[in-house]
Amino acid sequence: MEYLSDRIKSLSVSQTLAMAQKSRDMKEQGIDVINLSIGEPDFNTPDDIKEAAKKAIDDNYTHYPPVPGYADLRKAISDKFRRENDLDYSPEQVIVSAGGKHSIINVVLSLVNPGEEVIIIAPYWVSYYDQIILAGGKPVVLKTSIDNNFKLTSEELEAAITSKTRLIIFNSPSNPTGMVYTRDEMESLARVIEKHEGLFLISDEIYEHITFSGKHESMASFDYIYDRVITVNGVSKGYAMTGWRIGYIGAPLWLAKAVNKLQGQFTSGVSSISQRAALAAIESTGDSRKIMRDAFLKRRDLICGLLKDFDGFKIRVPEGAFYVFPDVSEYFGKTDGDHRINDSTDLAMYILEKAHVAVVGGAGFGAPDCLRLSYAASEEELIEACRRMKAALAKLV
Repeated sequence: MEYLSDRIKSLSVSQTLAMAQKSRDMKEQGIDVINLSIGEPDFNTPDDIKEAAKKAIDDNYTHYPPVPGYADLRKAISDKFRRENDLDYSPEQVIVSAGGKHSIINVVLSLVNPGEEVIIIAPYWVSYYDQIILAGGKPVVLKTSIDNNFKLTSEELEAAITSKTRLIIFNSPSNPTGMVYTRDEMESLARVIEKHEGLFLISDEIYEHITFSGKHESMASFDYIYDRVITVNGVSKGYAMTGWRIGYIGAPLWLAKAVNKLQGQFTSGVSSISQRAALAAIESTGDSRKIMRDAFLKRRDLICGLLKDFDGFKIRVPEGAFYVFPDVSEYFGKTDGDHRINDSTDLAMYILEKAHVAVVGGAGFGAPDCLRLSYAASEEELIEACRRMKAALAKLV
């Protein structure tokens, strides 16, 4: 332990992955655990995409791929940006990486110097904070609350910007809250960024295809900040391809070149077979995205209806992604005689042990009063999970 670098010792373990592992361990012991902790569609990758991967093997896509991704995949992503987002990123401005997480750390490491500040909006996705630490940056956490739908105002953003602020990480639809910013709300933030030269924004749009009202909006569509926005996306959520590990960015050309340079020293090009599958996904004309989105909408309505009957759960109905993020602070200080609940981490462990349902405490998301529940599970599992949780929570007084 004493030989580990300060860098690795400064990082925390992902709470979402840790809870998922605990639930897997319990399942291996024969315990019937319902896992609502992991951010993964429960659908399988569509057949046409799998067939493209099989064909790629037969076609001998088994050699080193180009570092930034195959040219035809980058062209398809460029076309996708133009077609779906009205964004003009040339193929040279696109870099393909091993998932959205890899895309984000590539950008953070390419932009942020030690001591520079990176603004993140709490609740935030768990890895943002530690990726900033890894780069030597200083996370500046701007807290929001369930009372304002977990959204940041332009006034709050303006007040947080200093001469050391280099980057903002923005996520809509949001993991973990499921909230979606309107275009007007995004424009008010964009106008703040416009005033600060040398300030950049990562727009994490991985849940773009899982929105339940209105059209998805991209931050880079505001032309006055286009050259300071890095758009991050991927195929994991919208196409049920989490295991294929393909993410990508659209970025200013100078930054895309820097990311390419960095990736060349870390991973080189990502899996050749996965890239061919991603190409099939992005070019697909099938209806798999709509089928999955409609299923998530139905499940959202189901779980929110069930959770509204829980004493002590304060919820906002999510507008995208596949999470609900209730405030559960009314349970803090309660006990069943053996377990005392001090925070949402304690409550998540209590629910796992007593109800055999895996959820994630909000501390890792910068929101310790909340729990994250994923409804990327079958309707039967959601109904049973809520039944179990309600019974267990009723024992806390």
